[in-house]
Amino acid sequence: MAAPRAGFLATMRAVLWSFIGVRRRKDYHDDARSLDPRAVVVAGLLGGLIFVLVLVAVVKWVVPA
Repeated sequence: MAAPRAGFLATMRAVLWSFIGVRRRKDYHDDARSLDPRAVVVAGLLGGLIFVLVLVAVVKWVVPA
């Protein structure tokens, strides 16, 4: 019997935790069973894009034009 697939929010949460680099072993194994690899790639790209946009906005806010 296949493990139930995680939803979008669970996938985003797992990707965000992986950006930080802190994850419990049990959560890692649960994610490995329930996450769809394509959804993880999409969530990673989306998370990376948001991170870069926030960084650019902060730099524009801090550094005068």
